[in-house]
Amino acid sequence: MSFKTKMKIEFVDLNESDFKVIKEIYDYYIENSTATFYTEKISIEELKEFIPFQNKKYKTFLIKDENECYGFCYISQYKKRQAYDRTAEVSLYLKPEYTGKGIGYTVLPFLEKTAKDNGISVLIGIISGDNENSIKLFERNGYEKCGHLKQVGEKFNNILDIVFYQKIMD
Repeated sequence: MSFKTKMKIEFVDLNESDFKVIKEIYDYYIENSTATFYTEKISIEELKEFIPFQNKKYKTFLIKDENECYGFCYISQYKKRQAYDRTAEVSLYLKPEYTGKGIGYTVLPFLEKTAKDNGISVLIGIISGDNENSIKLFERNGYEKCGHLKQVGEKFNNILDIVFYQKIMD
């Protein structure tokens, strides 16, 4: 599946060979940010445990144009219990040089359409409480804050909250 936007961004289904570039991007966030609560690099096999691959309902996409990969995004299972099947978590990771360029404002609507097409009615973003740019992105795309867990993580000698943002698409 491929989807083009007015911004010349293309969403390409993840292939097995793409895990190398995904790992490079994710490693950056492990080492330099609180966007993930991993504190040490993980293997490609560990990435495959939470990044959907070859799943009909939960999808992962590279975000790119003809020449460059900007990052990746995915819709993942919220919880492994059938009653939650109408809900999914949405995630987005861009190479650092492509953050703040408005790409996220193209990615979220694309993921929402993909989710709806796959029978998902509710999307949840789980964000580090100090990640102001991601919080703004979700709020500006119609997500509402629906939860706040205080002091649940620690990274770079900082105690961190997480916030939950939700969009009901019915």
